[in-house]
Amino acid sequence: MTTMDGSSENPFRLYRNTDTRWIAGVCAGIADYLGVGPGLVRVIAVACLALFFVPTALGYVVLALVLRPRPAALFRDRGEEAFWRGVATDPPETVQALRRKFRDLDERIMRMETLVTSEEFELRRGFRDLGR
Repeated sequence: MTTMDGSSENPFRLYRNTDTRWIAGVCAGIADYLGVGPGLVRVIAVACLALFFVPTALGYVVLALVLRPRPAALFRDRGEEAFWRGVATDPPETVQALRRKFRDLDERIMRMETLVTSEEFELRRGFRDLGR
């Protein structure tokens, strides 16, 4: 995924999510990165603010300044986004799903090859050609 300026957008990078932000999008970006709901991250952030105000507030401000906003075209569609989230949260399951998909495609190709190379296919094609 490359942008117009030639830089590459990485779906595994931590971004600020300005689409679902409350303040600067840091908590929403962390939630996207971890694959959890933004509410959970916000609750943890508020709890950390109550217990460790200065480090948490300082960390939030630094992240708000350092993190780039999430690009609008990071994913082409919801399917691609779901795929990359699966890769990030459970890589072995994603590999297993890809293997199953390729195995199914291989079986379909083998069935088509069997049909095309069978005598019945040749016979049906001969009858079809007679009708023309």
